[in-house]
Amino acid sequence: MSNTYHQVYIQAVFAVKYRGALINNECKSKILSVIGNLINETGCKTIIVNGTEDHVHCLLGLKPTISISELMRIVKGKSSRFINDHQLTKYKFEWQEGYGVFSYSKSHIDAVYKYIANQEAHHKKQNFKDEYSSLLNKYNVEFDKRCVFENLI
Repeated sequence: MSNTYHQVYIQAVFAVKYRGALINNECKSKILSVIGNLINETGCKTIIVNGTEDHVHCLLGLKPTISISELMRIVKGKSSRFINDHQLTKYKFEWQEGYGVFSYSKSHIDAVYKYIANQEAHHKKQNFKDEYSSLLNKYNVEFDKRCVFENLI
């Protein structure tokens, strides 16, 4: 549609099933690259994708013709299929059900970018469960702790 303009920035956060530490240094860059490419294939714009052995953060410009749920279905489904088809992890790979999505104004993009870029250093001080709970609390998202985190194996 002509004369349609948008500026919608979101951060999506999702974890490996049971928060298993499956994303090691050998496969991490490939997995993050695949996720970034899948985001771009939907017409959205990848700004940065990074994470640790048990979860991923994606900062992106959302295209308004795709729903967040559709975007996450595509990214999580196709990336887990790619990971398994190419045997990038030692064990069968699955993402945990669900995700967190948080919106930002343009003035916050640099700070969020730096936060995502520094995931390794950040997680030397705080684990994913505490980080995710902190994000949900920061944005006043009501949640039931029993439902947010699947039990570890």
